[in-house]
Amino acid sequence: MIQHLTRLMRAAALGCAAAVAALASADAQTPIKFTLDWVFQGPTSPFLVALEKGYYKAEGLDVTMDPGQGSAGAMQRVATGAYQIGFADVNSLIEYNAKNPGKEILSVFIAYDFPPFGVHALKKSGIAKPADLAGKKLGAPVFDASFRLFPAFAKKVGLDAKTVTHVNLTPQLREQSLVQGSVDFISGHYFSSILDLEARNVKADDIVSFNYSDYGMDVYGNGVIIAPELNDKPEIVRGFLRATAKAWKEVAADPKIGVAAAKKRDPLIDEALELRRLNMSLSMNVLTPFVKANGMGDVDPARFARSIKDVAEAFGLPTAPEPDKVFSNKYLPAKAERMIAP
Repeated sequence: MIQHLTRLMRAAALGCAAAVAALASADAQTPIKFTLDWVFQGPTSPFLVALEKGYYKAEGLDVTMDPGQGSAGAMQRVATGAYQIGFADVNSLIEYNAKNPGKEILSVFIAYDFPPFGVHALKKSGIAKPADLAGKKLGAPVFDASFRLFPAFAKKVGLDAKTVTHVNLTPQLREQSLVQGSVDFISGHYFSSILDLEARNVKADDIVSFNYSDYGMDVYGNGVIIAPELNDKPEIVRGFLRATAKAWKEVAADPKIGVAAAKKRDPLIDEALELRRLNMSLSMNVLTPFVKANGMGDVDPARFARSIKDVAEAFGLPTAPEPDKVFSNKYLPAKAERMIAP
């Protein structure tokens, strides 16, 4: 290891970037399995950019990246040890950690400072306000973050969640089922569901959305989570986050880079649609006033503590986990490396 570092330093001192890259790739890479929360789309394309451009490789990481079917599923993949790192909703993490003391999974990088959670219906259903959801059918993948948080939303708006019937759907069938009328409303990130409905010829004016944040749910969204085994391997976590932050800065400056990377992984995606989705996510979820002032990845301690208590209460948890059992900023790159506003 020392000899390898010495060689890298010598190459860097000589200004030979190619030599540095060659030496880094020549040595054994640490294999890392990373799971997304959803299918390959614009909002998560920075991870694909980091992979494609070799940023993880440069950090000594051989990353395998797989799509998911919901945040709770991504979290379970990490909890079982099938994956070392994941991208998941921090609120599902709060519930898991409260129920599994001593086996906590840590969030180490918040990507969505503003949450994208909500439920969506069509105007023709007659649903116009949250109270109208009572007695209706909710179509959602069981691991979907917005579905998992639906009871919390229902409590905020005074709706009895038990009156709603859940219809389990795969991600691919969610929006189509709403269009066909087999369910009355669906849950999902609004940058996913709204645009996917539009792709099925549903006009924006015909969609009724209830975004949880509009009803007093001041929670955080998705972030990078790590398995307990990585707590003792900080160099791996820091390297992964450095590479990720670097790619996110590039995608924020030029979103088309991200869409191109997503297209390579899924040739069937609509590039124009994914560019809209990515821009929507950046403007609404990522580049918030807090992030523009403090950089990506960190949290406001007071707000984070409040969100944990709100989520614990909404889920009916016996106790709320301490903030440091849910999130840590000790692995984050320097602030200058996380300032991503274009």
